[in-house]
Amino acid sequence: MCGRYAASRRPEDLAGIFEIEQWEPEETLAPDYNVAPTKEVYAVLDRPLKDAEDPQPVRQLRKLKWGLVPSWSKTPEGAARMINARAETVHEKPSYKRAFSSRRCIIPADGYYEWVTAAAERELEVEGKKKRPRKQPYFVLPADGSVFAMAGLYEFWRDKTLPDDHPQAWWVTCSVITTEAETGPLAVAPADGPRALADIHPRMPLMLTPDRWDSWLDPSRTDVEDLRSLLAPPPPGLMRAYPVSTAVSNVRNNGPELLKELDGPEEGTLF
Repeated sequence: MCGRYAASRRPEDLAGIFEIEQWEPEETLAPDYNVAPTKEVYAVLDRPLKDAEDPQPVRQLRKLKWGLVPSWSKTPEGAARMINARAETVHEKPSYKRAFSSRRCIIPADGYYEWVTAAAERELEVEGKKKRPRKQPYFVLPADGSVFAMAGLYEFWRDKTLPDDHPQAWWVTCSVITTEAETGPLAVAPADGPRALADIHPRMPLMLTPDRWDSWLDPSRTDVEDLRSLLAPPPPGLMRAYPVSTAVSNVRNNGPELLKELDGPEEGTLF
């Protein structure tokens, strides 16, 4: 799954990378090294501009809330539980299928965090002898340092308790699509640690390589079977992973030091 990630690139940099045509300076977000559910995040999407005469989609950098609220939901209370959508079922799940057909986005990241529990700790947890096992966080990112373009969905939700002209009457929320983690070797693996992403966690965010960006964002592509072909995992061997401080486990900690590579895990894990 993807439950925490880092996003430190400036909007100017993202505009160049994704060929953004429209973004509002007042929507600029500060670098975030510990992005958690319900936070505001950047998303790239192709959509006509609001109130524009030209109906053609424009590539925009928008500020969305992470945790999708379906348009038909009565309340936004379940958003924190809907941060991920599974690639295998996104086309059929009621909460995601409408967005999958016409409201797809890219959520740019530096990389994502995932936690590994040591084998001995897992055994204690299973036996009920320890309720909160120690876990070692790893940071996963493209080995070449490029942007991690996570496949995402976005949705609009109207808060009917507020008047039309209220600034919070409309929510725009998003979810990250996940897929099975790669079982092949990492491009760069830690000396003492996992050799593949699947050794860290069975799921990973679906990373879109640049050759798929335009097709994924194109709102005119609505055929479900055609779209499902875009959910194929990226080529293997593009990622690296390394251990980071357990300070990232506390969402209140937020700074570039969270991305510092450690010489070895702080919490013992076996691979």
